Amino acid sequence: MSFDLMKSDLVVAVFGAGTMGRGIAQVCAQAGIETLLYDARAGAVDEAIGAVGQGLDGQVAKGRMTADAKAALMNKLKPMAVLEDAKRAGLIIEAIVEDLSVKRDLFSKLEAIVAPDAILATNTSSLSVTEIAAGCSRPERVGGLHFFNPPPVMKLVEVIAGLRSDPSLTDALVALTKRIAKSPIVATDTPGFVVNHAGRAYGPEALRIVAQGIASPREVDELMKEAAGFRMGPFELLDLIGGDVTHAVMESMYGRYYEEPMYQPSAQMATRVAAGLHGRKSGVGFYDYKNADAPSPPTITVVRQPVPTAVWIADEDGGRELATALEAAGIKTSVGGVPAKDSLCLVTPLGEDCTSVALRLKLDPSRVVAVDMLGRFSKRYTVMKNPLTTAETLGSAIAALGATGAAVTAINDSTGFVTQRLLAMIVNVGTRIAELRVAAPDDIDTAVELGLNYPKGPLALGDAVGAARVLAVLDGMFALTHDPKYRATPWLRRRAVLGVSLKTPD
Repeated sequence: MSFDLMKSDLVVAVFGAGTMGRGIAQVCAQAGIETLLYDARAGAVDEAIGAVGQGLDGQVAKGRMTADAKAALMNKLKPMAVLEDAKRAGLIIEAIVEDLSVKRDLFSKLEAIVAPDAILATNTSSLSVTEIAAGCSRPERVGGLHFFNPPPVMKLVEVIAGLRSDPSLTDALVALTKRIAKSPIVATDTPGFVVNHAGRAYGPEALRIVAQGIASPREVDELMKEAAGFRMGPFELLDLIGGDVTHAVMESMYGRYYEEPMYQPSAQMATRVAAGLHGRKSGVGFYDYKNADAPSPPTITVVRQPVPTAVWIADEDGGRELATALEAAGIKTSVGGVPAKDSLCLVTPLGEDCTSVALRLKLDPSRVVAVDMLGRFSKRYTVMKNPLTTAETLGSAIAALGATGAAVTAINDSTGFVTQRLLAMIVNVGTRIAELRVAAPDDIDTAVELGLNYPKGPLALGDAVGAARVLAVLDGMFALTHDPKYRATPWLRRRAVLGVSLKTPD
């Protein structure tokens, strides 16, 4: 079967005039394509076209668009009064309610209206393209075009073929996506596709960290931004998206992957949703947006101490880099060997908690503080105490690291600190996506960078940190907790032990 979405007289019909639908219509019209917009609610299309025009007026006022360009775009964007107006369309894009029966019903009606070579594309983010296509008499011309909100700004589009889609459909949709100046990645028809699948690490693991009393939401956000380079912390992101939306996606992914432990939802989140604490849209989430200046108390109260004159550091991963940083701040250090009596002892574990390292190295737990050196951080350090660490010891460790000019966050004992846990889970979920052949390795990274705005995609992130170190974190977490969600994927383990990139194909 042949599809031509590159012809000059292509007509696109968008169904659903909400925020997503009107954004998709705007993008298509801006590419010079005649674009029709329909909504079942009376007046919705006129409102949507008016909103597009108003938004473009702002672009013109700021000098980002000419008045002529705005006029040309608006001339390409036209209302549809009835379904039959879509008969000229070579491409249908539905962006209606996320309800399988409603989407099937729409496509069933449109099949009888559009030409035999017209493509029916769904913008679903959570339903199966194959299941939607199963309601059509010709499922071979049904595919997925998953845009991200807001479509005029977000560059990524996930292109998805159903199990019965014609082989040429994917190429046609990829070409169309490039024509409208978007960046396509091709994904198989699996739950969450790439982006919503990859997102099952950042928020859920952060929620577990807070539920376990290891750190506060604000502390987790600070660490991920200042120590790991993320643009938004997980709790800022949860509040932005909305707790109700996020929790629904968590439960959907967990159910559709038949309760795979890696995707376990948060009981804490369910309670917050029941309380109406949805984030920005409700005014209160993990942050109070009605009282933005409200103080956020630290998880641990720190007893201030003078900068120590000498520090002992375990000769393990990151230990010598830590010693170099402290020496540059004028603090005398000794690395390895036996610590002097009453000295401050710093350890740098991967995937272990402070308690386990203190006992393994036969150190006095009261004098031991763990420092996260996974990323060789310079903006913010994490220090971690065990239940026997004295307040004076913790204060001395904070004073020592603070002397380097970096900020310091103190947390309670945890396998893998905060950043280790979150980075390892992001990488592990990314390798599972690769292992399941959801998308090609490069496309996985592109999707996550563009769709989730992470500093790197999960596979590139794992390569930057070091696959062997990520594996060590996961193995350490699994050894202590016996929680199956921390099992390293075979994809990750094989490449880590072979010393090759996580993007290396089988």
